[in-house]
Amino acid sequence: MRLDKYLKVSRLIKRRPVAKEVADKGRIKVNGILAKSSTDLKIDDIVEIRFGNKLVRVRVVEMLDSTKKEDASKMYELLEEVRIEEDA
Repeated sequence: MRLDKYLKVSRLIKRRPVAKEVADKGRIKVNGILAKSSTDLKIDDIVEIRFGNKLVRVRVVEMLDSTKKEDASKMYELLEEVRIEEDA
């Protein structure tokens, strides 16, 4: 499944155009490599997303084309969520 679609369906990012924009700005890594929105995800891939001063790392657990809101969090396992301190 494409990265931008996975982020939208899993509700890590609410809208697909936003997921595409975030990926294309170089703020998402898959298995430690910068990813584009068209990157093909597989189960057990590690996705790292930088939201401003927050870093979220998840492991892909399941691929579903569409989900109910309560099923979305079952698509990934949260590995880490940390605040990034910016140097002044």
